Formats: sequence, C-alpha cells, structure tokens
Amino acid sequence: METLTTDRLILRKWSETDSKDLYEYAKSEVVGPNAGWPPHKNEDESKAIIKTFIKTNNIYAIVLKSENKVIGSIGLHNRKPDDKLAHLNQLEIGYVLNPKYWGKGLVPEAVNFLIKYGFTKLNLDLIWCAHYDFNYNSKRVNEKCGFKYKFRKDEKLSLLGNKEVTTLYYCILRSDYLT
Repeated sequence: METLTTDRLILRKWSETDSKDLYEYAKSEVVGPNAGWPPHKNEDESKAIIKTFIKTNNIYAIVLKSENKVIGSIGLHNRKPDDKLAHLNQLEIGYVLNPKYWGKGLVPEAVNFLIKYGFTKLNLDLIWCAHYDFNYNSKRVNEKCGFKYKFRKDEKLSLLGNKEVTTLYYCILRSDYLT
C-alpha cells in the first residue's frame, strides 16, 4: 500500500498512534451506524480496529494536510456485489469521515483520487461504491464522483444486531471513466 497525496489530503497506512483521531469520530452515532458498525466504546477499541486495518492493508487513513490529523478512512475492498460481473478485475471503495469535516468536499477528493488510481495504476475494470438507503451524504458523494446506480439489496447488518437495511450499489466501468 503506497502513500497517496491529493491537494488537501494524504492517504496512508494506519498507525496505532492514530487511535485518538479514529476514536474522535468512530464514537459518533452518525458515523459507524451509517457505515454498518456500532460506535466505538473507547480508544482501546479504536486501537484494536487499527490493528485489523494494518493487517488487511487495504484501508487508508485520510490525513488532512493542514492539520496533520486523521479525519477519516477510505479503502479499496475485494468485494464483487454482482455475480454476473465477477470475471472483471474490480474493487469496492468504502469510506467514513469525521463529521467535523463534512461538507468540505474532502471525501469526493479522496474518492476521485482512488478512482483514478484504481483505473490507471491497479488496472481495474470496475469500481463499486455502495451506501445504505438512509445515508444521504454517501449518496451525494457517489453522484458527485460519477458512480451510476445499478441495483439494491436487502441485507442484515450483523454488527448492528441484524438491523435490516437496503444497500444501494453504484459502479464506474473503466471504459466509461477513460472516455
């Protein structure tokens, strides 16, 4: 996982020393549940999550350059939501952001950079992005970044007590991106 840099952001590997910044937003009731996980109970829980990020090596810390602070995370996950397209080289982008930084275009900046990176450096054919039907902020990011709606699935979120949700899936094909 290489460090990536945008105008305002650094996307880098996580470090256990990032636990305070992660806990700052992961404890929020408006962050985790919108992404399918419960709010963190304490900084030790955030530290344990960081250890899993380091182990899986597919989730970047989003660092705001001007503050040298972790303000969110973004990952490229090995998911194939549509079995008919399973033969394509594909990943799914997932992200969360500290609510203090919402509305500043930071997630679209990171997502757009990963889209370009995925198609030009990782040679992907397809990139997915999804959100729950109640997560309007993520819906807006998907639209701003050029993802096209494809389908919906009803699912149960085991980390949230089997809460029933509808997930909306969007994607961008390499051929559409490069034209």
